[in-house]
Amino acid sequence: MEYERLTAADGDPVALAAQLRALVPPGASVSDRVAEIIAQVRSKGDAALLDYTRRFDTGGAEPSALEVPAADLDAALARLDPDVRAGLERAIDNVGAVARGALREDLTVDFDGHQVVLRETPVQRAGIYVPGGRAPYPSTVVMGVVTARVAGVPDVAVCAPPGTSGEIDHTVLAACRLAGATRVYAVGGAQAIAALAYGTETVGPVDVIVGPGNLYVQEAKREVSGDVGIDGFAGPSDLFVIAGSGAQADQVALDLLAQAEHGPGTLVVAASPAPELLDELEQLLAESPDTGALARLIDVGAAHQGLALAQEFAPEHLELVGPDAEALSPEATRAGCVLVGGPSATAFSDYIAGSNHILPTGGAARFSSGLSPAHFRRRFSEVRIGAGAGELARLAAPIARAEGFEQHARSMEARIRDNGQG
Repeated sequence: MEYERLTAADGDPVALAAQLRALVPPGASVSDRVAEIIAQVRSKGDAALLDYTRRFDTGGAEPSALEVPAADLDAALARLDPDVRAGLERAIDNVGAVARGALREDLTVDFDGHQVVLRETPVQRAGIYVPGGRAPYPSTVVMGVVTARVAGVPDVAVCAPPGTSGEIDHTVLAACRLAGATRVYAVGGAQAIAALAYGTETVGPVDVIVGPGNLYVQEAKREVSGDVGIDGFAGPSDLFVIAGSGAQADQVALDLLAQAEHGPGTLVVAASPAPELLDELEQLLAESPDTGALARLIDVGAAHQGLALAQEFAPEHLELVGPDAEALSPEATRAGCVLVGGPSATAFSDYIAGSNHILPTGGAARFSSGLSPAHFRRRFSEVRIGAGAGELARLAAPIARAEGFEQHARSMEARIRDNGQG
């Protein structure tokens, strides 16, 4: 793993955060290629999906059927390792519990003479993208499908790339069955996003697409976002650790290395006011296998300076380790997920804590949120004007006329007459 040590004790956190972000290529770097893939899928449908699957996933071998038969999901569940099943079932329970806690009831706001009801309703069809390639991700199935089902989505499709065998890993298929997916497609990459957005002969279009993935997948989500809803830019991954006094270097190193397992494009950062801790981390990283990820170790004057940098970096995951760092948790407001305390390894949030691991990356935690039922639900207003129509019309009609909209004004004023109000 490539790593470098930096000093930020007296530096500008905005400039240093930008320097760190520049280490990872932006989605725009693949936008032309992604646009071509989307256009091919829209014009050629299944034929384009099969062609891209042969080129990018199966090594030239003929893919299996694009849609995975229900019998294959049942067979995958039957052969699932019992320990893996137990872990997935607990993860499903925990993610579901947290998602249910995020649901909001309809809210009625009463005025003198009229009423506005804030209502929520789920979308009808959602698509969950589950990455593949380096490894299968049954945990992402749980995060996406369970959250969509809790939100009330009746039709939840999963797209995941097949391996060289032409088939999706059986643990991913088993997770689809356990979590309640209604459709599963053996399609990956930008072509899967295009298929979910616009539909093909086999893949039905959806209303919302969510899930992590490489630059091609995320750029594809961005390019189709005018036609479907998306959760945001969710990949490649990043982690920022503020390791204060009392942090254990071996545990911090394991957390950095764990996130680095996601491979090229992943960025892991540790900031500490303790030079000796950074020395230990440097040694441990030097001895680690190369995953293609990037690591940066940063000397800061104090834990709060590390937080100032983290706030500008807006990481996907932020770990606060050691009493002085943990005390800063109320001030940590720009991260996808904040993990407080030595035992709170990011890996727990990736699998089983109940928080969602589909999180904003690339600094998007400044304005975006981790996956929740809200991504699958629409909030809208239901308005009921009653006895207050006259007063509202008298107040609003001048505004409409000031904007040059005479018919708006007359439309409201007509209700004065209809309600017998002079």
